[in-house]
Amino acid sequence: MIDRPRRNRVSPGVREFVAETRLTPHNLVLPAFVQEGNQVRLEVGSMPGVFRLSPDELIKELRVAHGLGIRGTALFPVIDDALKDPYGKESLNPDGLLQRTIRLIKSEIPDMIVITDVALDPYSSDGHDGLLKDGEILNDETLPLLAGMAVEQARAGADIVAPSDMMDGRVLAIREALDEENFINVGICSYCLKYASYFYGPFRDALDSAPRGGDKKTYQMDVRNQREALREIQLDEAEGADWLLVKPGLPFLDMIRMARENSELPIAAYHVSGEYAMLKAASEKGWLDYDQCLLESLMCMRRAGADILFTYGAIDAARLLQ
Repeated sequence: MIDRPRRNRVSPGVREFVAETRLTPHNLVLPAFVQEGNQVRLEVGSMPGVFRLSPDELIKELRVAHGLGIRGTALFPVIDDALKDPYGKESLNPDGLLQRTIRLIKSEIPDMIVITDVALDPYSSDGHDGLLKDGEILNDETLPLLAGMAVEQARAGADIVAPSDMMDGRVLAIREALDEENFINVGICSYCLKYASYFYGPFRDALDSAPRGGDKKTYQMDVRNQREALREIQLDEAEGADWLLVKPGLPFLDMIRMARENSELPIAAYHVSGEYAMLKAASEKGWLDYDQCLLESLMCMRRAGADILFTYGAIDAARLLQ
């Protein structure tokens, strides 16, 4: 035989030379759940190794991440039920939990990129990403609330705001509001292709943000659809998105590839709570090697075309990569 592909697999050194896809800590973003209090670390039952953290404990966690080469965190606030209402007004509080946490991170770890979630569900008494009226999620009436939320987050020091709500037109509304307030350098990471997936369950446990009624299928994408993703990509690009995000990650590798092939923007993928929880559960049963399966999962999303990976295993992966 003239052609022997195995010659390029003969040793670790050769395999490293010809590897087509690289994964480094700089590709990783650490999602973090922040709650009120001091010295609070409450493990999320459905996500072993993931905690609800008070701001002081979050700083400790981010120092570890930063030391391992991770340069980004995505923040998700756990809001007390007493502060929730149908309009998510607490999201606009300049002294609210999220805004105080952003300022603390920027004062303690200035070069950590802070990515903030823009959606009503953490703040809403209805648990939906938009305003609810008579069982319907109101699209246009939600946009000013999202824009105001993004401006408050930028004012607190957020580097990138990440609308995860899937309301039509929200990227443009946020971009215009940010520019009007002179936050022209604050980026927008649009949850461009966010599917109505059942892989989000542990995340909703962590935030206590599950819808109080109904589901999110009228605004998040149908898992059966692929072609409509092109519309979402084109719209978000035209409205001013800086990054496009695909969620979930591993079950939607085809959509990561589609986004990569149809956009020049950076592509992010979210290795979601259900994916992480499955690896942890199988590992605890002795059925899988968590470390190797985590790295393989992240590498597969990179290979599909993702530049940026949101994963609850970011610190674990960064340690393994060292």
